[in-house]
Amino acid sequence: MNFLRGVMGGQSAGPPTSGAETVQKLCDRVASSTLLDDRRDAVRALKALSKKYRLEVGSQAMEHLINVLQTDRSDSEIIGFALDTLCNLISNDVEEEEPADESEEENAHKTNSDDLAGQFTEIFIKQQENLTLLLSLLEEFDFHVRWPALKLLTALLKNQGPQVQQIILVSPRGVSRMMDLLADSREVIRNDGLLLLQQLTKANAAIQKIVAFENAFERLLDIITEEGMSDGGIVVEDCLLLLLNLMKNNSSNQNFFKEGSYIQRMKPWFEVAEDNSGWSAQKVTNLHLMLQLVRVLVSPVNPPGATSSCQKSAFQCGLLQQLCTILMATGVPADILTETINTVSEVIRGSQINQDYFASVNAPSNPPRPAIVVLLMSMVNERQPFVLRCAVLYCFQCFLYKNQKGQAEIVTTLLPATIDANSISAGQLLCGGLFSTDSLSNWCAAVALAHALQDNSLQKEQLLRVQLATSLGNPPVSLLQQCTNILSQGSKVQTRVGLLMLLSTWMTNCPIAVTHFLHNQTNVPFLTAQISENLGEEEQLVQGLCALLLGICIYYNENSLENYTKEKLKQLIEKRIGKEIFIEKLAYISKHELYSRAGQKPQPSYSSPEQMLFDHEFTKLVKELEVLITKAVQKSSEDEKKEEEVKKSLEQHDSIVNQYKELIREQDMQLNELKKQVTTLTNQNEQSQTTITQQTSQIQQLRDQYNLLKVQGKPLESQHHIHNEAAQINGIQPKADAEEIGRLREEIEKLKKQHDLLEGQLAEKESIIDKLRTNQTTGNTAEVCTGAAGEQTELCKPVAVGEAASGDNDSASALMKISQLESRLAALDDENQKLKDQVQLLTDEQKTLNQQLASTNSTIAILETDKRKLQQEVTESKKEQDDLLVLLADQDQKIFGFKNKLKELGEPVEDEDDLESADQEDDDDDDDELS
Repeated sequence: MNFLRGVMGGQSAGPPTSGAETVQKLCDRVASSTLLDDRRDAVRALKALSKKYRLEVGSQAMEHLINVLQTDRSDSEIIGFALDTLCNLISNDVEEEEPADESEEENAHKTNSDDLAGQFTEIFIKQQENLTLLLSLLEEFDFHVRWPALKLLTALLKNQGPQVQQIILVSPRGVSRMMDLLADSREVIRNDGLLLLQQLTKANAAIQKIVAFENAFERLLDIITEEGMSDGGIVVEDCLLLLLNLMKNNSSNQNFFKEGSYIQRMKPWFEVAEDNSGWSAQKVTNLHLMLQLVRVLVSPVNPPGATSSCQKSAFQCGLLQQLCTILMATGVPADILTETINTVSEVIRGSQINQDYFASVNAPSNPPRPAIVVLLMSMVNERQPFVLRCAVLYCFQCFLYKNQKGQAEIVTTLLPATIDANSISAGQLLCGGLFSTDSLSNWCAAVALAHALQDNSLQKEQLLRVQLATSLGNPPVSLLQQCTNILSQGSKVQTRVGLLMLLSTWMTNCPIAVTHFLHNQTNVPFLTAQISENLGEEEQLVQGLCALLLGICIYYNENSLENYTKEKLKQLIEKRIGKEIFIEKLAYISKHELYSRAGQKPQPSYSSPEQMLFDHEFTKLVKELEVLITKAVQKSSEDEKKEEEVKKSLEQHDSIVNQYKELIREQDMQLNELKKQVTTLTNQNEQSQTTITQQTSQIQQLRDQYNLLKVQGKPLESQHHIHNEAAQINGIQPKADAEEIGRLREEIEKLKKQHDLLEGQLAEKESIIDKLRTNQTTGNTAEVCTGAAGEQTELCKPVAVGEAASGDNDSASALMKISQLESRLAALDDENQKLKDQVQLLTDEQKTLNQQLASTNSTIAILETDKRKLQQEVTESKKEQDDLLVLLADQDQKIFGFKNKLKELGEPVEDEDDLESADQEDDDDDDDELS
């Protein structure tokens, strides 16, 4: 107070200082003071004035308070005062104590609290940096900072939820900082953190997914367990509300909840003691929310695959069994029992295994009775609460939904051969409710029986066999006839609507039931009279349903009765009612307000019994039949003939389609056989690949031997021998690299050139030999006269007779030369033969090398094919490696973030460098020991 007097002037004799002036002085002091203590005192004073002078403080001091949050982070006390002041300005939960004497000026500044909170919130979040600053303050562990920051953020979300959610969504680690509040050891912060997350996750699927993947389910379930589950307090309720926010209308989070095996952790929630008396209001609330959470997972509006998966998990973990235990327990509050019945209904709806289990559940009575019978007894009992009877009807509908086995069991209890006089069956209860004096029991029993016939032609025909004993001495009448008798007696609207829905469901797609209905001569005149009368608004719905029933009699008529064929019934409508009026009456059903409400969801939810007129499945049936009946009534006989022809052609087409189906079925069998053969061949291929791998290793060994022999200079024949051995292994050609192929080609070229050179030399020598042989055959003189160089010698000169004696010596020398030439010729022949042998050897070697080259070329082609495949595999491997590197980079980033977070929290963290240096030191120590 002394401080306030100093700020306001401290003069008691002067005029009183207004609130705006005081706030202005305090703001100036916050902005201009250099001492932290002065600024802290000024902010404390603003906090004290923020409740009474909310408008003045908000309009003048908000900017200064935000500046304090930015500049004075080191002082937690002033930060706490600033946050408390902002929270008082923005929160709508501030309770002000109005002083007894207020001036008119102060009353003039009073404005609506909600408007002020919204305006201040808009000012605060206009700069996104303010919200980012507030999120950073959540990381402060100081209670006087973290708690007011949490409350301020909660108030902002309450006032401007969508805008604040978008800012938080783009803020780095914005959601993570809020999730850290659940791990705070101080219960106040943890509990208020739950309230903050409730506001954060409202109607924002993106934030709901982020919160779920921040391990929210695990933390919330742990808190529920720690707080005592259903026996816990308000904290358990807050956790359940947050779970509902996360999973309602969010299939992704529902799937994540199921995949995380969290459904199994829900089973202990529903363990109730034998003595169920004295339930607290908080326990009732908690259990009610737990049941709602189960219903969110198995709701009919979810994707069918997700719902069936959750239903399967509920059965496998024993959750359904636990719910049925509550269902049959005594002392359970009525609202919990009702919600449990609704939950069991949706857990078993459309799930055959769950429906079979529910059919086997017995109530703990003496003798034991099936749970279905006990529930039906409550449904037809008019003393039971209305909501409970609706829940039982919904449970019975869900039990029969897509459950032909259950439908057959219900109808069987009505047949004469199976009726047991000593026990009460479901069929007997339905018949008793159908003909009761209570109109709601009539309606519920009719709808329940209609669900036993839904999409089941066999049970519709079986129900025609049911006979009822109306009174002593009179013969029994059929159930169909008794329903029409009650209709004609003019009972309540709700009763007639229920019976007409039952008859319409019964006769749809069942020509035999239509024939039985038309066989009674009074039924058609009753329907036409009802439709043609001008009745009040309440009766118009009954007229529309009568028109629907008469239209079913036309559309599903087999013309077996001469008086009531399709054509005669249409003529009757045209004469007695008129086609336009008939169609107008028929269309009134879908225009009814309660019709559209019933079509929204399968569960019957009405505020009063009088509003229960339509069933969800019946609304689907009306949508289908309205169009068909309208067309059938408007068609002429010629159109019907054309339709019959079309039907015949369609039947022919169906027969052709069936033939093709048989053909496709045979082809499928053949395809399966071929698949088996492919599997066998695949196994054989794998074995062959193993054999090829072994042979490849053998070939590699032979190649090594070949290279070794080539280095050692072994003859070419030895190399060929090894090469041929490698080639003879299972017909597989050896592999050769590019260098060896090039070398072989060069050798072939050299051998070709050498071969051509030798052939030229051989040709020259053969020409010389031919010349010598020619000279030898000409004569000794000619031979002597012709030398090797073709020059003429002295022997060629003319010789006289007298000179013959002197020429004998010369003749002898000529003969010697001839002998020399012959020996030379023989040597040339030998040399020629050797050259021919060498040429032949080279030719053979060339052929061998050509064969080897061809084999090598084929091997190269195979290698190139393998190379392309390997390159493709390498490319795919590189792509996978790149993806792995990206994932590793993300993982490293997350690890780095977690380490920083641990460092900020003061936890010891070992870096990789430290670990590497420690390993290096250990290695050095080991080396020293070894040395």
